[in-house]
Amino acid sequence: MRGADAPAVPPGSDAVSLTRALAASHDDFLATGRIAETVRPLVADSWRRSLAGGLDPETGGVPVPLGAVALDELRRRSPLARTMPVIRRLLVEAATDAGLMVAVTDAHGQILWLEGDVGLRARAEGMHFVAGADWSEARAGTNAPGTALRTGRGVQILGPEHLVRSVTPWSCTAVPIRDPDTRVVLGALDITGGVEVAGPQTLALVRATVAAAEAELRIDRLRGHDPGRTARRPGAPGRLCVLGRPQALLVRAGRSTVLGLRHSEIVLVLSEHRAGLSGGELEAALSTHGRSAVTVRAEISRLRATLGEQLLGSRPYALRLPLDTDVARVRLALEAGRLREAAAAYVGPVLPSSEAPGVVELRDDLRLLLRGRLVGGGDPEALLAYAESPDGREDHEVWTAAAQALPAGSARRTFVEQHLVELDRLLS
Repeated sequence: MRGADAPAVPPGSDAVSLTRALAASHDDFLATGRIAETVRPLVADSWRRSLAGGLDPETGGVPVPLGAVALDELRRRSPLARTMPVIRRLLVEAATDAGLMVAVTDAHGQILWLEGDVGLRARAEGMHFVAGADWSEARAGTNAPGTALRTGRGVQILGPEHLVRSVTPWSCTAVPIRDPDTRVVLGALDITGGVEVAGPQTLALVRATVAAAEAELRIDRLRGHDPGRTARRPGAPGRLCVLGRPQALLVRAGRSTVLGLRHSEIVLVLSEHRAGLSGGELEAALSTHGRSAVTVRAEISRLRATLGEQLLGSRPYALRLPLDTDVARVRLALEAGRLREAAAAYVGPVLPSSEAPGVVELRDDLRLLLRGRLVGGGDPEALLAYAESPDGREDHEVWTAAAQALPAGSARRTFVEQHLVELDRLLS
């Protein structure tokens, strides 16, 4: 039996014969649940985790990729953007010449960059191995980048060691990329192609490229750039929390400020309009009662005194630095198909005490978007998380969808059905 740390294709082994034997073991596992002793422990453990998480090996679980706007935002925020020139120079150029692909993911398994042979990339689209797709182990099953992130070490996967059947023609090698100081995992570097990428030489090459990328991060940090700690830099984006809160919480430069309701509305509306708003547009978003331009200017002046000149601009009114909002996090998770993450992040409606038209519209739009995706997605965990939120407790359709998604006779389904009976009584 090959050890867990052995390469996918040990020196002297015939990759074709090994692939054939693994294909038989893969089929037997899917049919009987038995794992042959020839399957590496690393792979066997990943197969078990994937099945336990509800992944279907026949259909897979990789969702539709992120849209261009969401992908660009992830790339912009990623500290790994600074490593791409090094990765291209050391690995992508050679991989392209060899007819291979190179992928860089974030710490959650989302593919941020996919480069290399054009023909191979076109073929890979059939299994959604594209920039913006989530290739975490939980979403895509056993695969080199996803399993490397799950285990925290370099991983090689040879053909049928992939759990999802559509991915078994491919092989891959991936190594986590870590913050050079904290050693926190920032993402993974992967090379994908045929059986030729599953040997020990490929693993050594990817590890060397990762070492160079981490060295580049450290050099940037010494030069005054701090890609791994952007939240601590002066002037770095802040965080705005408005879900389920009567007033917004602004976290910036290590300090937390609870804004008054009117200032909460202004900052939230401007965070949704990065290009800025005119005075008239901002007035319309804040009140149905025609607040005067003088009143809006006074509020902006007071807000600027609270937040500082560097955050709030005028002509048009705009945030000079972007804010990461909990609203945006819910949207991003939905676009990535991470329904449970979106439902967990949605702790309540947007500024529920606000009657400002711009806030009411945002509140309704987010609730309807989330609710629609959850009901259509049929994930019982995500549905129940939303059902326990203030918006979901009396939502008959959501509870019905949760009941339908749960196994018949389970204790949780019985609880949900009892709640539906109570809702029917209350609504009748």
